[in-house]
Amino acid sequence: MKKQVDKDHYKFSEYLTKARWASVWHQLDEVMKFKPARVLEIGPGPGIFKSSAKTFGLNVETLDVDPELNPDYVASIFSMPFKDNEIDVVCAFQVLEHLPYDKSLQAFAEMVRISKTGVVISLPDAKRVWPMTIHIPKIGVANMLIPRPFLRLQTHDFDGEHYWEINKLGYALDKLIKDFKVMDCQLIRTYRVFWNPYHRFFIFSKQVENSPSSTDKTA
Repeated sequence: MKKQVDKDHYKFSEYLTKARWASVWHQLDEVMKFKPARVLEIGPGPGIFKSSAKTFGLNVETLDVDPELNPDYVASIFSMPFKDNEIDVVCAFQVLEHLPYDKSLQAFAEMVRISKTGVVISLPDAKRVWPMTIHIPKIGVANMLIPRPFLRLQTHDFDGEHYWEINKLGYALDKLIKDFKVMDCQLIRTYRVFWNPYHRFFIFSKQVENSPSSTDKTA
């Protein structure tokens, strides 16, 4: 497995947008809900998640095929150096789409194998939406993503990084939910980030009876 993205890709002015910061908040929030003792992040990029998590007392280790990113483990996602159920929560944010679709399923299965409690991932969702905020007196603020009508699914062409994206032709959300089903790991929630709807989160639990929430598909 070869790296696709050079270290220079992660420059502050180009990589760390306000929208991406919103996604980092959701990364931390979803992982912390599991109250894990040990977390593994696959594809750490510039290390924002790990550094932020440390502030809140999370023990995060990282794994990547690229040694220039200084991960704790230099290894392939297809064969990670851990025993079954060794890591409490395994996460990968905007990573699996960098693999051909069938390979991404293999990688996800490996993530499930080494996880003890849960798996948290995010993937690009290409479906166009209108973000809308409604202020309701005496109730508060409601944020909604309204799907744009009458839009056909676009064909995805490999751009040197992404092999596929959700809601491109052949990669409908329902297909992904079905294909990512792995024995003893259940999807408990999927949603898009309001401030960054290109990022869709999937929360999987290996202990469904103790899961943080129930399934909630949106937009």
